[in-house]
Amino acid sequence: MPAGEDSLAHRRHVCSRLIPRSLYSLTAPLDLEKIFERKAPLHVDLGCGDGSFICALAQRLPDKNFLGIERLSGRIRSSAHKAASLNNVRLLQMESSYAVRYLVPAGSVETFYLLFPDPWPKRRHHRRRIVTPDFLNSVHTALEENGAIYVATDDLDYFGKIKGITESNPGFVIGDADHNLPPSKFGLIFRQRGAPIYWLALRKISPVNEQKTVGQ
Repeated sequence: MPAGEDSLAHRRHVCSRLIPRSLYSLTAPLDLEKIFERKAPLHVDLGCGDGSFICALAQRLPDKNFLGIERLSGRIRSSAHKAASLNNVRLLQMESSYAVRYLVPAGSVETFYLLFPDPWPKRRHHRRRIVTPDFLNSVHTALEENGAIYVATDDLDYFGKIKGITESNPGFVIGDADHNLPPSKFGLIFRQRGAPIYWLALRKISPVNEQKTVGQ
């Protein structure tokens, strides 16, 4: 019988989903096998919010490991409660761009999800947007061969900027987005409002200067 939310067992499971500070350094890649206590393909939800999306996907794909990264304490607590019964979910309270650049091991990620990042619509705030050329380079490094990142936004201007940045990066090709993914909290809100949602799926390829065959 599942433990109730107020039970000691439930509270222990909640705590076990949060990666403790003792298990990672701010300057070294995460030891994923130690954190998950197994070796499995890794999916990473950048800005996992209240955990609705990552937990639904983790239930659907129990053979995968899921890492949720979220900066805000209230959201990470909500995610931890939702993930309490899921052995394949771990959560890291951290700025997503920093975690991707410094903590996610190179070549370790099968799929990234970046769902409804803050569009910072005012021009003077555009520098705060997470998707930049440097961020995409970090994602490329963290992805395994043929790995992917799925991006969703309701902001058409931001979508155009993201697409422009990706088209200038030789390490990715644009593919078809998987619309069979479970909804996120913001995805449900925008769907209920009838707002259009713009999807972008990027597949990792070798940069142009790495595609030459030996002897060329």
